[in-house]
Amino acid sequence: MKKHKVYLQELSAEFSEADYSKFYEVVMWRIENGELVPMKSAKNNGRKPALPLCFWEYEKEADYTELYEELKYRYHPRINTFYYREHPECYERDREKLQLLSDYLKDHSELLLVQETMNERSFEIFHREKYFQREGGLELCKRVAITPETLAFYETSEPLSYYSCSKQTPQNILIIENKDTFFDIRRYMNSGNDRIMGREFGTVIYGAGKGIWKTFEDYVNGAERYFLGKNALFYFGDLDFEGILIFEHLIEQKQYRESGIHIFKEAYEKMLDKAWQLGFSRLPDMKEKQNANIGTSFLSAFDAERRHQIRELLDMGKYIPQEILNEHDW
Repeated sequence: MKKHKVYLQELSAEFSEADYSKFYEVVMWRIENGELVPMKSAKNNGRKPALPLCFWEYEKEADYTELYEELKYRYHPRINTFYYREHPECYERDREKLQLLSDYLKDHSELLLVQETMNERSFEIFHREKYFQREGGLELCKRVAITPETLAFYETSEPLSYYSCSKQTPQNILIIENKDTFFDIRRYMNSGNDRIMGREFGTVIYGAGKGIWKTFEDYVNGAERYFLGKNALFYFGDLDFEGILIFEHLIEQKQYRESGIHIFKEAYEKMLDKAWQLGFSRLPDMKEKQNANIGTSFLSAFDAERRHQIRELLDMGKYIPQEILNEHDW
């Protein structure tokens, strides 16, 4: 049984001076019922009849018998109620949504034969389209051992944004981290230029930073058929820890381990040359709390001199944005 310290003055807050006799009776009743235990070292208030100035106040443990019975018999057999039997204090918060999930499994399980998007299934079950995505729905399902596979839904990514000046295959495809550089290169290619820093490209893709991770998970479904040929993929982003990690995470995705994604080395070297001429100390500071735990895949694409430059840049806490390059450089 939980207890905490409580002072006589706190207990008397609801009673006026004229009600002392009534207050005394209430306190004594609580002592007799075990709710209050006078502290051994406590002095009394000096009144007649006297009361201790300090107590241990004990909280009665909740009786969860009815709740356990409800958890045992109320819900669909696929819902594992172990978590709520171990944490009954959390059950009241989730009861309504848990009942909706159970009713859905009981009455509409045939709908699970067809996959839906996360938001579609969320609305179908909970009548809120963002319940899975933003309101704790995924955590609730995890607590009761209901997986996304069980509910037959899939996550969606932003549509793949790209520009192609050629639909031949194989071709070189360039992935760009930032929007301004994507627009700049798209305009450059749309003007009839298919070579960027001496390398021919047929398609440029806007990666949207880390958004490229999810976009590429749907790469097969989101792109035209010529994308699926034996094309060469190149990546070009900001020169900082985050940009490097975007590339390193991308090359770890299963569908690209065989063909690989290459660094567009010529663009990075041009970035380094322009930044070196400007002076690394005049470059912007990296965002705080970037993950500096990069691997070797990115740096190994460069020679020793370039690796030294990149390390010096990162050690200074500086970074080179893609926007250091523009149409004059392509």
